[in-house]
Amino acid sequence: MSTAGKVIRCKAAVLWELKKPFSIEEVEVAPPKAYEVRIKMVATGICHSDEYVVTGDFAVTLPVILGHEGAGIVESIGEGVTAVKPGDKVIPLCLPQCGTCVVCKHPEANNCVRLRMNNPRWTRQDGTTRFTCRGKPVYHVIHTSTFSEYTVVDEISIVKIDAAAPLEKVCLIGCGFTTGYGSAVKVAKVTPGSTCAVFGLGGVGLSTVIGCKAAGAARIIGVDINKSKFAKAKALGATECISPQDFQKPIHEVLMEMSGGGVDFSFEAIGQIDTVLEALLSCHEAFGVSVVIGEPPDSQKVSVDPMLLLTGRTWKGTFFGGFKSKDSVPELVTDVMANKFPLDLLITNVLPFEKVNEGFDLLRSGKSVRTILKF
Repeated sequence: MSTAGKVIRCKAAVLWELKKPFSIEEVEVAPPKAYEVRIKMVATGICHSDEYVVTGDFAVTLPVILGHEGAGIVESIGEGVTAVKPGDKVIPLCLPQCGTCVVCKHPEANNCVRLRMNNPRWTRQDGTTRFTCRGKPVYHVIHTSTFSEYTVVDEISIVKIDAAAPLEKVCLIGCGFTTGYGSAVKVAKVTPGSTCAVFGLGGVGLSTVIGCKAAGAARIIGVDINKSKFAKAKALGATECISPQDFQKPIHEVLMEMSGGGVDFSFEAIGQIDTVLEALLSCHEAFGVSVVIGEPPDSQKVSVDPMLLLTGRTWKGTFFGGFKSKDSVPELVTDVMANKFPLDLLITNVLPFEKVNEGFDLLRSGKSVRTILKF
């Protein structure tokens, strides 16, 4: 029996309070309105950005359904939708691409103006939600809300992918892999023979390592206080790994000594102000490029001596690895299916969706690179 045009009742992980576990609830998912798509989710990854919402470091409206790194199948479409059809395999896009705004038309930009990632209303474009639980509206996050068996997204926040794509693997392209890999190959534009330092060896940092290797870097130095991540980092391309806790001096000084004055490219994939500055200081003062990938909590601000940049450093930031989402995600999926990237090594745990809280415990303990939840 077709569910198109009808309210669907399904399970979702609802966050009712900050710093509390998710509650598996029965929610009502309304049909998609004009230019919207309803998706039956198949798999979703747990990203550290979701944890920042749980801890209150990223402000949202509660109750909310998190998740932004997923893949699924189109269940139904709203009036006017032409990009996808029911039955298509898709990846919902936390970074939309409308194709018509000034940013989408710019060849080097990707942070679509029409539907910002940090939408302060946490709703669909008409100001309403498509989720209801216990008679209350439940809000959306980053345009996707993949911690639900069904979700509704805008047409500009979804892209069709290869029908043969393994959704439990390519869901990582919805955020973590693309963000890290693109930071190296597209944002920093790592050069062959260069020396790179990657701060943070979680899912995004390890994807950055993959990107540095693909670009031909000669040395890739992983930096993390969790030494259990070093073996995987080396398997993915890191040539050496160091822990700041093993040294009596700031880690940027260690990296400057290791590289003869500073690395060519540095990447911060943690989301902390102190490591953002250490990454900047670690790149060569005359020609180094440092890329901020991790998102520090809303309340944190950075203060920098302008002389650090006047000497010649380049300091950049990125969402989604600099990729235009609709244009690039299908291509990256094709590359994964051709075994160009070892995505399997990034997936450390696979759990049923109902064990979402266990997945977050693994993230907090540092025992997981990426946990995939399957519906």
